[in-house]
Amino acid sequence: MGVGPISQIKPSLKSLANKKIADFEDFALKSSLGRRIVTAFYQSNLYRFISDKINDFRNLKLKEEIKRDEVPEHIAIIMDGNRRFANALGLPLEQGHFLGKDRIENVLDWCFELGVKVLTVYAFSTENFNRSNSEVQTLMQLCNTELDRAQKDSRIHKNRVRVRVIGQLDALPMDIRESATNIMDLTEEYDKYYFNIALAYGGREEIVQAIKRIAEDVKLGDLNLDEISPSTVSTYMYTNGLPDPDLILRTSGEERISNFLLWQLAYSELYFSDVYWPAFQKRDFLKAVRTYQQRKRRFGK
Repeated sequence: MGVGPISQIKPSLKSLANKKIADFEDFALKSSLGRRIVTAFYQSNLYRFISDKINDFRNLKLKEEIKRDEVPEHIAIIMDGNRRFANALGLPLEQGHFLGKDRIENVLDWCFELGVKVLTVYAFSTENFNRSNSEVQTLMQLCNTELDRAQKDSRIHKNRVRVRVIGQLDALPMDIRESATNIMDLTEEYDKYYFNIALAYGGREEIVQAIKRIAEDVKLGDLNLDEISPSTVSTYMYTNGLPDPDLILRTSGEERISNFLLWQLAYSELYFSDVYWPAFQKRDFLKAVRTYQQRKRRFGK
C-alpha cells in the first residue's frame, strides 16, 4: 500500500501530536526506507492503540463541550465516498458499501450519546438506479439484510427507536418492501428516537408526490386552497410529524445536496466533511455537531 491512500484513510500523526512529530513524519517520507517504516507503523497494533487512546480522550473532551450547549434535534446525513474509499484501498467498488454499512450503526450510537432525537440517512437515491446492475444488486441485497437485522437489533427496542423507510418504496424489489414494512410496523409505537432511512428517495419526487396529494384533496373537497401553507405542505412530506433537519452533513468532500430533503432543508445548517463515509469517525461527527453549535441560526431574520 502506498503512502497516499494511508493519509486519506487514517488520521496522520500531524493530528495526533505536535509540530516536531509532524516534521519528523515529513522527513521520513522523503526516503523509501522512511516510507516503509511509516507505512508499517500506521498498520501496526501500536499505532492503533496510541491513536485510539488519544482519540478517546479528545472525543471525551469535545463531547463535554457539546453537552454544555444545545444539541441539534434532527441530523440528516448524505453518506458519500464509499466507492472512492474502496478504490483508495484497491478493493472492488462494491466492497466500499459493505465497509460503510457499519458506520450507520456507529452514528446511531453517537446520536444516543448526545441525545439527538432524529437521524435521517440518505441510503439510496432514485438516481442510484442508473448505476451498474451489479452495484445496484449489491446495494439492494445490503439494504434488505440490514433492514431484517434491524428488527432484531436490541438497541432499536431498548432505545424505543421508530424506524421509517422513506422514498418511492414501490420502485424497490418486493423483498425490500416487505422488510421495510416489517421494521416500520414493529417500531410504530416507539417515540423516543426516530431513524429515517431514505431508499429510492429523491427530494423533487417527494415534492411532486406531495403536490399530487394536495391537488387530490382539494379536488375531493377535503382541503381548501386558502388552507394551503408551508406547514400544510409539510404534513404531506415523508417526514410528517418530525422537525426539519437542524444539521445536514455530507461526507467525502463533495459540497452539494444531491436532491436530498429539498423541502425540509430550508433553514438547515450545512456541514461538509472531507472524510470518506467508511472512514468517518466519532471525532468527525462531534466536530460537525460542535461547528453547528458555534453558528448563529437566523431563520431568515
